[in-house]
Amino acid sequence: MSTIFVNNIQASTGNTVTIPQGHSLQLGGTTLDSSSLMPDPTGNAGKGVASDGSSYVYNSYGAKGIITYTTGGTYFPSSGTKLVYVRVVGAGGGGSGYSETGGSGGFVEGFVSMVGVASVQITVGNGGSATYYSGAAGQGQTSSFGTYMTATGGNGANSNHQHCGGTPGIGSGGQVNLYGGGGTGHGHNGKGGATHFGGAMASGHPQGGSYTANHQTHAAPGTGGSNGWASSYPGGVGKEGIVVIMEFG
Repeated sequence: MSTIFVNNIQASTGNTVTIPQGHSLQLGGTTLDSSSLMPDPTGNAGKGVASDGSSYVYNSYGAKGIITYTTGGTYFPSSGTKLVYVRVVGAGGGGSGYSETGGSGGFVEGFVSMVGVASVQITVGNGGSATYYSGAAGQGQTSSFGTYMTATGGNGANSNHQHCGGTPGIGSGGQVNLYGGGGTGHGHNGKGGATHFGGAMASGHPQGGSYTANHQTHAAPGTGGSNGWASSYPGGVGKEGIVVIMEFG
């Protein structure tokens, strides 16, 4: 083997230095070939470079978009989607008219591969019905992202025990699976269980006792229904769940 020490290599004719077929060039012990070169940037404005396992390629990286479901339906991955990050919340349980409140829906989040997946069925749970003084309020329904992730609904006021708040739902199937917030028990101005997305509807004495019912839609997804004021007024209906999908290429 010969060693030549030079500071500059130039072609004898033209502007190309050619390494003959069957020979290779090494840099620090690493063999260099065509896959070692960056790809042509023409027509790839705004894209990043990464490895596809054998060579460098241009592609769009990071989230492509966010899709939100507040009612059930069918999710069709957009063109080029290989992975989704999904968050699911079950619906909240209903509140009672006097003081007890509903538990919130469970929460689950995680990544799901969409390679080879044509569609996914989405279920979004409805909130539990409200009740008056001492009846059992309705349970919130389950929300799900196909068979991949499920978040059960929260229980309604008085449904677990008399004069007690509803217990929360729980998530399953994801990388993070959590309970929602529980409802409050006997006492005035109770708030429904909160979720990962925020707090429950307002409650209070004004407006003839119907304050909670008037504001029951002003709450984060999956929260439990807050209490009314007296036995002649219902509590708040539990808030429906939600499914949020973030797509990646």
